[in-house]
Amino acid sequence: MLRVGLTGGIGSGKSEVSRRLAALGAVIIDADVAARRVVDPGTPGLARIEETFGPGVLRPDGALDRERLGAIVFSDPAQLAKLNAITHPLIGEWMQAAERAATEAADGNPIVVYDAALLAESGRWANYDLVIVVDVPPEVQVDRLVNQRGMPPDQAQARLAAQATREQRLALADLVIDNSGSLEDLDHRVAEVWADLKRRAAAR
Repeated sequence: MLRVGLTGGIGSGKSEVSRRLAALGAVIIDADVAARRVVDPGTPGLARIEETFGPGVLRPDGALDRERLGAIVFSDPAQLAKLNAITHPLIGEWMQAAERAATEAADGNPIVVYDAALLAESGRWANYDLVIVVDVPPEVQVDRLVNQRGMPPDQAQARLAAQATREQRLALADLVIDNSGSLEDLDHRVAEVWADLKRRAAAR
C-alpha cells in the first residue's frame, strides 16, 4: 500500500484532483467527509463544540450551523485553534478507520490518497509515504472563491489567512500539481502524477 497525502489551499482545485485520481483507481479518504461525520448530531464532537462555542452554533434541528461557526473561528485564530483541537484528533481516528476498511476491500497493492485540505495545519504529513500539493497563486484562490462560490472578498481573504501559507504547503511537497491553467492542463498533470504513484507503489 502507498499512502499519499493530498493537500491544497481553499480554491486550489484539490477536489478536482481528488476526483481525477479516484477515476484512475486511487482509494480516496476524504477529510471533508470525516470532518462532517465527526460532528454529526449525537456525536461527542458536536457536544464538545456546543460546550465550547455555545448553543448558538447549532441549527434548530440540532445540526451544526457551519456558517455561524465559520464566522466565529475564521476571524479569530484563538477560536480556530480551539475548534481544531476538538476536531483534528477525531478526524484522524475516522480516517484511520476508513483506511482499514478500504484496504481490506481493495485488491492488490492499493494507492490510498488522503484528501486533506488542512494537512499542513494538522501536523500529520509525516504519516504519509509522500505528499502531493495542489498549487495556485493566492490571487487565483481569491478570484475563484469570489467569482465561483460567491464569497465576499473579505471572507475569502479571511479563509486564506486561516490556512497555512502557500510556502508552508510547498515545503511539504514531494510532488506539486499546478492547477492555475486549464482543465486539460490539469488532466495531463494528474495523469503524469498517477503514473509516478503507480511506479512507487510497484517498487514497495
